[in-house]
Amino acid sequence: MEMSGHIKLWDAPLRLFHWLFAGAVIAAIVTGWVGGSLMPWHGRLGLLVLGLLVFRLTWGFVGSTYARWPRIFAATFGVKDYLQGNWREAGHNPLGAFSVLAMLLLVSFQVASGLMATDDIAFQGPLHALVSSETGSALSGLHRQAKWLLLVLIGMHIAAIIYYALVMRRPLVRAMIAGRTQREHPSQQDARGGSLPAAVLAIALGAACVWGVQAVGDWLRPEPAAVAPSLDW
Repeated sequence: MEMSGHIKLWDAPLRLFHWLFAGAVIAAIVTGWVGGSLMPWHGRLGLLVLGLLVFRLTWGFVGSTYARWPRIFAATFGVKDYLQGNWREAGHNPLGAFSVLAMLLLVSFQVASGLMATDDIAFQGPLHALVSSETGSALSGLHRQAKWLLLVLIGMHIAAIIYYALVMRRPLVRAMIAGRTQREHPSQQDARGGSLPAAVLAIALGAACVWGVQAVGDWLRPEPAAVAPSLDW
């Protein structure tokens, strides 16, 4: 069988996740930075990111070849081969795998801290009642400070994309749009797996997690104080 010049690399659900995740994270940063009347949207975007994270966690087990966690974690052990120019695997290279894990972990921290954060003025996370006021304020401070590290990671990610496009002539953005990339070694094969039922499962789990957080938040919210009846003189 004749070997194709391209391979199927990123499945459609992963590509859709990638662009939704990027847009939601950037929008969350902007709305949080501006604050004021945009804070409710900051909270909504945080819930969207939560759902996307749960989807990605699930997809790492039921998705296609190069989206799976065993593949990504295995890549982190190939730094020596990569630096020596002996890396032959498709998908994330070792540095890309570390970048993905760092981004997902940091955004997960931002979501978790945002859910319980409170400044008692402009914003209260839906689960803020689970922690004390002092802990909520501390989490709010960490949430604000961690955005700088997140911006650094985003900047490094964009710089890497530009470097690969201009220096190494590897259009990573095109691959994340089209799902295909140039085959660089005969051993590289098309991605397999990632069925429609698996995608439905991952989406359902993400949506269920968001619904669960909102339901718990509503349950924890104190009842509004009853208005004292006016005296009829």
